Amino acid sequence: MTDAYLRFRNTDASVFTEASLLSFAFRKDAYTAYTSLTARAVTAEDIFPDAAEVELYVGNILVHHGLIDQLTAETSGGSTVTTVVSRGFTSLLCQNQIEPGMKLNVSVNSLMDGYYTLPYVTHENNSDTSNYIFVKNNSTMWDGVVNLSYKLFGTYPYIRGTNCVRVTPVSQPQEFNYSGSDLLSTGSAISGRRLTSHFHMSDINGDFGNFDLTDNDVLAQKIVRHRFFELDRQFLMNPQDALVFRDKYCTRAWKRRFCTYSGYNGEDISDLVTFSGVTAERIAAVKITGSSAGIVTELSVYRDKFPREII
Repeated sequence: MTDAYLRFRNTDASVFTEASLLSFAFRKDAYTAYTSLTARAVTAEDIFPDAAEVELYVGNILVHHGLIDQLTAETSGGSTVTTVVSRGFTSLLCQNQIEPGMKLNVSVNSLMDGYYTLPYVTHENNSDTSNYIFVKNNSTMWDGVVNLSYKLFGTYPYIRGTNCVRVTPVSQPQEFNYSGSDLLSTGSAISGRRLTSHFHMSDINGDFGNFDLTDNDVLAQKIVRHRFFELDRQFLMNPQDALVFRDKYCTRAWKRRFCTYSGYNGEDISDLVTFSGVTAERIAAVKITGSSAGIVTELSVYRDKFPREII
């Protein structure tokens, strides 16, 4: 595979490149806190004892930079095939907790920079301290970013580039326009497994009945699912928002339209794409796969309760 290669970095900072890729699958989604990669390559038998991180380049574009979740080298018939499984470094946001309690006057900058130094993780510059977050027991840094992003902009945070956390859409997105002759396929999909019809939250005294939300769009799908939860202290200024946010989150990626084409042209989350049935909508998911048959990219846009223009 000549249009894609892996680059590994060892704990001693030495770097080596593997161009003999057999296959790979890269995924990036507006509702996932990290990019993911699984790849197989023909490698030298003994080059991985201290591998610590991996990069994937497609068409000389760096699309993934992550820590190594699993690395397996298997030798048979005189050749070694190595399989690597990796998540982007922003996955560490999902694995680091901060002290529970109320955090006043918090901004995206202070949340991302004030607790831990995470390798290669960057973020959108936003110093707005007009909001607070309430850190629950066992919640993560990513939970805090999600809560703050929604309070500030009504958005869900996403990853741009390899490991940059953003809470707003890019102001100057790239635009990609594909006609029928450019595409391998187009399609649509519906996912109803997360849809919830009724939300019920208790008040400060633990009583139910004051905070409820019914999603009639979900009921129209003949889905009845009730969810009860305690008062969410992340939304004390407006308790009903706790139900609205959960409703939006449960409908994430509910409906999508997608297209596939040969190669990869550099699309990213929050760029704009046009194809059959889609006109200049924000890209919400990118999947790139490669094999002996070539490289194929799938681009998806979502229609859910987070407004499309601010995914």
